[in-house]
Amino acid sequence: MSSQHALVAQGLVKRFKTGRTHIEVLKTLDFDANHGDVTMVMGPSGSGKSTLVATLSGLLKPDTGAVQALGQDLWNLRGSKLDRFRLDHCGFIFQGFNLFPALTALQQVEIVLKYQGVPRREAHRRAADALAEVGLEARVNQRPSELSGGEKQRVAIARALAKQPQLLFADEPTSALDGENGQVVIKLLQRAAKSHGAAVICVTHDPRLEVYADRVIHIEDGRILNDRRTGAAADPARPQPELIGA
Repeated sequence: MSSQHALVAQGLVKRFKTGRTHIEVLKTLDFDANHGDVTMVMGPSGSGKSTLVATLSGLLKPDTGAVQALGQDLWNLRGSKLDRFRLDHCGFIFQGFNLFPALTALQQVEIVLKYQGVPRREAHRRAADALAEVGLEARVNQRPSELSGGEKQRVAIARALAKQPQLLFADEPTSALDGENGQVVIKLLQRAAKSHGAAVICVTHDPRLEVYADRVIHIEDGRILNDRRTGAAADPARPQPELIGA
């Protein structure tokens, strides 16, 4: 595996049973992602892109195929070892935010660090730093009901970043947000790649996000149609379009 590669998958096949038939959602698919890159996985609904990310991140076992993640054979890890790998090395950001209603923004981030075994004082510092990085230093004591949709998603990003993950998976992270907040979120994902060296893999159906990617992979009917590097995200002087109703 190349030193640049954070993740390499080969021959992924995933089928789901519907009645008496099986639908093949991933069809012998190969994939890789590099440290420091934002890789956009794009395609229409039902194309297999969310299933792909679930198999790459240890959430859904493929029927056949292998995933090498940070040098480990992901699907040879069993039970608690797989859970521990996700906890220690992976960050997850979903369109539904997945926040605890009773916890403040600071507590949302601290709780994940607690599960990692980070000492209380360090967890508090890292949580506060992560929330400051996403621009929420003044909102650390607010609960989800007191936050806007964009703020909730930034809490979710802070929660992921505080773990200092080497693999960061985002599934439609801007779909519930307006254009301005969508831009904030995707720029934070860029920062995770460029400043933290994470391999960021972002699933989206919105072609306006392509300009923020280092690499764009289009998937349809369980197969990769094209795979190209853009170079766009590496040029901060390049004008970037507004996201409208992400």
